[in-house]
Amino acid sequence: MPIESLTSGKVDGDAWYQDAGDQPHDDSECGSEPRHGISALRKQGKNHGPRRKHGPSKRGRPRNHGFEAAQKYIERVPTPFRNEVLYETLLVNCVCQDDVWKAQQVFNEIRELSLPITVSACNQMILLYKRVARSKVVDILMLMEKENIKFSRFTYKLLIDMKGRSNDPLGMESVLNSMKDNGLEPDFATQTMVAKFYITGGLIEKAEEVIRAMEVSVKDSRDATRSLLDLYAILGRPDDVERIWNSYTNPKLEDFLAAIEAWSKLGRIKQAEETFEALVKTSPKLTSKYFNAMLNVYAEHKLLAKGKEFLERMYLDRCPISPLTWDAIVKLYATSGELAKADSFLVNVTEENPDRYPLFGSYITLLRAYAKKGDIHNSEKIFDRLKQIRYPGRKSPYNLLLAAYASAQVTPYGFRERMKADNVRPSKTDIECLRRLDGLQTIETIEY
Repeated sequence: MPIESLTSGKVDGDAWYQDAGDQPHDDSECGSEPRHGISALRKQGKNHGPRRKHGPSKRGRPRNHGFEAAQKYIERVPTPFRNEVLYETLLVNCVCQDDVWKAQQVFNEIRELSLPITVSACNQMILLYKRVARSKVVDILMLMEKENIKFSRFTYKLLIDMKGRSNDPLGMESVLNSMKDNGLEPDFATQTMVAKFYITGGLIEKAEEVIRAMEVSVKDSRDATRSLLDLYAILGRPDDVERIWNSYTNPKLEDFLAAIEAWSKLGRIKQAEETFEALVKTSPKLTSKYFNAMLNVYAEHKLLAKGKEFLERMYLDRCPISPLTWDAIVKLYATSGELAKADSFLVNVTEENPDRYPLFGSYITLLRAYAKKGDIHNSEKIFDRLKQIRYPGRKSPYNLLLAAYASAQVTPYGFRERMKADNVRPSKTDIECLRRLDGLQTIETIEY
């Protein structure tokens, strides 16, 4: 198939920051915060769970200077031992941080040194360009064709993902057929991805066809079973979710987790709670990961009272606390309309745990909620916190900040310059939004 057909198609915006927005909800019956619950869990985090590897100011500097340090290290390695593995390791780190210039520098150096160009290195460049410069993906594909580098399963997955996000089902099917023609059958993760893209595009019959093919292997693979729970939940089919769940004879911890998430997507809170209690009976000493899953159920459905009761239970059960728990608490408050409490909790937990940092997504939850309300002041405040922490591999979410100005119908003076200074390119949606907001300034001038 032509290389160009593998990459054509358009995607608008950044998939990391889909502005779904949480609907504010006022639950007057929730009462006050439990005496032990949230405040105790916040402090308990000091002594439990993994430490973050990144953070603000001084903690961020070693990672920011890591590329130069790694280059100097490679220079000290004797030439005969400078193989592609060293450079590919460096390349992966550049890609993780979305650093296009440094990634290109490393990739070009591999070619200049006449080291073997592996499919792994090419996949890393496709992964990078897929996120930040989609038009350049074709250059890597042409290079692979020229160097006779065969696509790996991961290469096809990346291309299928690109086509799916571009809302190009025919292109996705073309890549999928090419994958099969080259002797690579799609695994369950790929089938799940294809089915989800079909569902998103409204092609339910095609999604069902993929799901039926997965059902054939359901007895032989737990991965397929978990995927089916998720897919049937997305399709809104509780009977099929129950059928698949009942097919388990000896469910593992991850199976319970998949079932809880499936019931949550269907809005079946009672079934999610029953599944969690069954999980507790199976394994009394659970990590915070499984408690967080149930806490997220309450957060997603704006059940603040139930969420607080569950937090009290976590405290009494001495459940280890991690930034994932903090994230669930932020969501619990934010989705219930308690933005001020979500914000203050995040501030306090950061101050009381100086060696650990909240998840990037926790700040995004707050920023999205503030943006929807048109609260520019607090949106800028959260945005500034994110910039100070400088999470590796994460772009500054300018689109959400811009959404705050759009909701408030206020012209964001100097916004383009701010994005340019941070080397962030506006999406088409951002450009159109900026033009509309610039128009407000013109109207105000005329009225004056």
